[in-house]
Amino acid sequence: MNRRIPLLIFGLVGTAILISLGFWQLQRMNWKTDILAEIDARLAEPPVSLPVAPDSTLDKYLQVKVTGTILAGELHVLTFGDSGPGFRVIAPMVLNDGRRILVDRGYLPETEKNVVRAGGAITAIGSLVWPQETDNFVPAPNLEKNIWFARDVSLMAEALKTEQVMLAISRSTNNDEITPQLVSANISNRHLGYVMTWFLLAVIWVGMTGYALRRIKRKTS
Repeated sequence: MNRRIPLLIFGLVGTAILISLGFWQLQRMNWKTDILAEIDARLAEPPVSLPVAPDSTLDKYLQVKVTGTILAGELHVLTFGDSGPGFRVIAPMVLNDGRRILVDRGYLPETEKNVVRAGGAITAIGSLVWPQETDNFVPAPNLEKNIWFARDVSLMAEALKTEQVMLAISRSTNNDEITPQLVSANISNRHLGYVMTWFLLAVIWVGMTGYALRRIKRKTS
């Protein structure tokens, strides 16, 4: 009996830890689901005017309608679309009230990179975004070839002399043969898999503990 007590305690403690991790991941899954639902709801809202001082947290994914002019000086962010490698076109836009913002006009095939686009007058509807695409592994932009490897609002705003605001256009009156890209939350929610993994490990742990206890019982008998 003495040999079985430590094993039983070890089995119970291990099972409790694995089950608690499973419930923690379940809470994380519900939290993430709520966030994604909030984002989807915001993306479905009717567009409003651009806020006077957009906030990167409060106004993220806000649907906005603007009218103004696309200026020269677009930046190209390397990406992949349905038709292969290409670029996201980030351009400066001056609004009718004189404000300058960044607009993500969408996807451009690699073969169209050097084509001169007219720009000009535009009315556009889209989502305010502040993409988090840069880290220590993302190379600095190749300014000579105008190739960027991530959308960096602060750096691009500095380069194009605009506010640190980016509107990802979903539809407009002037797309210059650029394909708008649907905005999504870009947040993975794989927690259900983690929940199942921890609970399955807990079941296995219980089974192994029971097996070990039975072996000890047979030996002592």
